[in-house]
Amino acid sequence: MQQAPSPHLAVVMPRPGSRLASMVGRYWRVFFEILFIVPAYVAYQFVRGNVGGNAGAAFDNASRLIHVERQLGIFYEASLQQLILPKDWMVDFFNYLYIYGHLPVIIIVAIWLYASHRNNYALFRNAFLISGLIALIGFTTVPLTPPRYMPEFGFTDTITQAKSYYILQSPKIVNQYAAMPSLHFGWDLLVAVAIGVNTRVTWVRRATYVLPFLTLGGIVLTANHYFLDAAAGALVACLGLSIAWLLRRSVSRKWTISFLT
Repeated sequence: MQQAPSPHLAVVMPRPGSRLASMVGRYWRVFFEILFIVPAYVAYQFVRGNVGGNAGAAFDNASRLIHVERQLGIFYEASLQQLILPKDWMVDFFNYLYIYGHLPVIIIVAIWLYASHRNNYALFRNAFLISGLIALIGFTTVPLTPPRYMPEFGFTDTITQAKSYYILQSPKIVNQYAAMPSLHFGWDLLVAVAIGVNTRVTWVRRATYVLPFLTLGGIVLTANHYFLDAAAGALVACLGLSIAWLLRRSVSRKWTISFLT
């Protein structure tokens, strides 16, 4: 006679349709996303912080970029910054906009997309990751000194005077010569596109038109980036989004994990 298995050896599994099975199915993807994105972002910051750190080349490249902007007639960053320097409240506004209007906003929008617009979440997540990889090529090949380290051209460093700057931008992990391209602008542009595409609220959609200009003000008026940095960041972001869109269209779900697309 076959004996019944000992209850002490039984493995309890959630029954299909049970509340526990529903919770497991609902939250495994959240855990997987966290386990995927957090290490990817840490790796990005580590690589970014350890490439393109040639100070001499960075200053030479910055001088060349300023020369190019002068030739194009768009070198107004220092002049525009001079307009806000006499007004402390404006300096504080753009400092805090630069610090808190980037990574915290990205996290909030990512959570919103995942919770309410799952069909487009992976598209924009992939766009961020792909554009980050592309940007690392720029950081490696074109080290660039940000304007705040170029006082001879009329720039003033305002951002490092804000103590909260060091909370999200620790000098230990941030490469001070990784200004080209500006993913601060490029990723905020992706945020604006993500909100504009997925929201049904008219005033919110219209507000997304303003977000890139606010970001541009935040990176330029704090002397962290040049106009050409922002243009390069926009190009990289659009390229990342295009590749992510092609990935979603061309890669069959039969041959890939649905999490990718």
